[in-house]
Amino acid sequence: MIELIEGVLLTMLAAVTIAIVRQHNLFGVVILAGVYSFLMASVLIVLDAVDVAMTEASVGAGISTVILLATLYLTGSREDPPAHTPALPLFVATVTGAALIWGTFQLPGFGVAHSPIHDHVAPAYLEASTKHEMPPNVVTAVLADFRGYDTLGETTVIFTAGIGVMLLLRGRRKRQHGSAKEASDT
Repeated sequence: MIELIEGVLLTMLAAVTIAIVRQHNLFGVVILAGVYSFLMASVLIVLDAVDVAMTEASVGAGISTVILLATLYLTGSREDPPAHTPALPLFVATVTGAALIWGTFQLPGFGVAHSPIHDHVAPAYLEASTKHEMPPNVVTAVLADFRGYDTLGETTVIFTAGIGVMLLLRGRRKRQHGSAKEASDT
């Protein structure tokens, strides 16, 4: 039954991806991207990664959609026609996808009990987390104590991207106000 649900969700993800690529209205792209994030969160729930699913739902489907809708409000919702053929980007995407798929051939099978992460990393985390008194459970101990710098790095990347978007939009707003002032002066 789980395989059927995964198959349906992955098929829906593929359909939404094709719809995003074919969409010319940027508002539709933003809404479909939110739907994609929601479907991805659903896939993560089926895979028992509820913490990652909650993050995907809140950041991907929630905050990102709101920020992109605000950006569309300031910039417009129609895509400019492409200046060149999409052959080169399609080639780069195909080569990158093939390289990623090729790289997965050496990974252990999904759910294999004796993979390197289960033989080395997980036992060390479990043993060390029992010695900690502050975190209430193993998941919190791993995320807060052992992966704290990783979480700090992810937060820094998201914060920097947000500041970058705000600076770009601020510069656009100044140019629009400057051209409106020049038009009113003449």
